[in-house]
Amino acid sequence: MALLITDECINCDVCEPECPNEAISMGEEIYQIDPHKCTECVGHFDEPQCVQLCPVSCIPLHPDFSESPEQLWAKYRRLTGRSSAPAAAAAPDA
Repeated sequence: MALLITDECINCDVCEPECPNEAISMGEEIYQIDPHKCTECVGHFDEPQCVQLCPVSCIPLHPDFSESPEQLWAKYRRLTGRSSAPAAAAAPDA
């Protein structure tokens, strides 16, 4: 699944620079996550960095973008141009 920033966002600027896919940007009033770029940090980190760093816990799973782990890995490969995961972050069952 992609993630979603809710209107509880306080625009603290912590999440945007930590997103490895550059999926987070400033919207009209609060930050937003592009679901087509969000891999929940699959391929980069074990946990979504924005979720870990958010001081107000306003980044749940996006209800309209349900993706399996395999789909997230495929999105990671498409976005990065890599045919496989980095050695430090091997895909499950890969």
